[in-house]
Amino acid sequence: MCDTRFTIMVVDDNVANLRIAKNALSDLFDVFTVPSAAKMFDLLTRNLPKLILLDVEMPEMSGYEAIEILKSKPETSHIPVIFLTARGDPDDELRGLSLGAIDYISKPFMPQLLRKRVDLHLTVEEQTNMLENQATKLEAQSAELMRFNRDLQKMVEEKTGKVLELQNAILRTVADLVENRDEVTGGHVERTRHNVKALIDEMKAQNVYEDQTRDWDINLLLESSQLHDVGKICISDAILKKPGPLTTEEFEEMKRHAALGVSIIERLETETTDSEFLEYAKIFAGTHHEKWNGTGYPNGLVGEDIPLIGRLMALADVYDALVSERPYKKPMSRESAFRVIVAGSGTHFDPALTRIFQNAASNFVSVENPKKKTR
Repeated sequence: MCDTRFTIMVVDDNVANLRIAKNALSDLFDVFTVPSAAKMFDLLTRNLPKLILLDVEMPEMSGYEAIEILKSKPETSHIPVIFLTARGDPDDELRGLSLGAIDYISKPFMPQLLRKRVDLHLTVEEQTNMLENQATKLEAQSAELMRFNRDLQKMVEEKTGKVLELQNAILRTVADLVENRDEVTGGHVERTRHNVKALIDEMKAQNVYEDQTRDWDINLLLESSQLHDVGKICISDAILKKPGPLTTEEFEEMKRHAALGVSIIERLETETTDSEFLEYAKIFAGTHHEKWNGTGYPNGLVGEDIPLIGRLMALADVYDALVSERPYKKPMSRESAFRVIVAGSGTHFDPALTRIFQNAASNFVSVENPKKKTR
């Protein structure tokens, strides 16, 4: 739990919701309750909170309209926003996340769960700030994440049974933590997640590797893909944010993130009895840089010794790196990236999956067409 007493703003046109939120949070935080977006903006001229809980459906100005204004202003763009909503449509959630929200909390909300979710996001923000200056403090962060995962699972089992929903919230939070450090790869997690899904959809349409994919929990697998770069938490800022190509020594250090990611996830596995989603994540983290011809890392696996999950992520990961801008390179066009992937068939990539890619590539998202999203 965060040690500092932060200020939180709750914006909702429903007085009962404001009262419940304040009762749930006021013993931990200084809580301002506001009945409309207009009054929120007036209050923001005098007080900037650490976090805003924002209702989606309000008269005069919706939460979606309000967050667009918040994110457009330098003085408020940095404030994390969690949407409060009674809607259950994933498209609504994706819309909010694309506008800059960090999470969704469904109404009516459980006070204990609200406290935990708010505490999680504030804790992660504090940890991210620490990581910018002290990347070596992984131990404390891993312990905090494991503790929170254990507490959440216990609460869900006793109160709601919605284990998967909360596990996915943790996955998104950890993925956000990684991306907040590696600023040059913004959106990479969501794009690779979408592109892995496009490959799986095409595999199923063509009955390729049907025996291996038959028992996959696709939704769980895709959520777990968000942790494929979690090992970057351990890589120093000097390397992770270097505005240019890495030296040989720096690249060798960067390569360690695959094995480090496996170690982090294995530590999380010790704290839960339901670890299927972490098993998927561990494979993503540890094998997405392996190459079909055995020249990849960290283990130099060859051909089908590389788990199919890792071979899929290798395609999605390399494609996104090619079409994305970096401080040391311009983005490659989709057509050029397509040719590079195809040329890597049998050396870098699984030939069967490369053929799948050729059919699925039109459904890939990249920086140049970010509006195509997956659920």
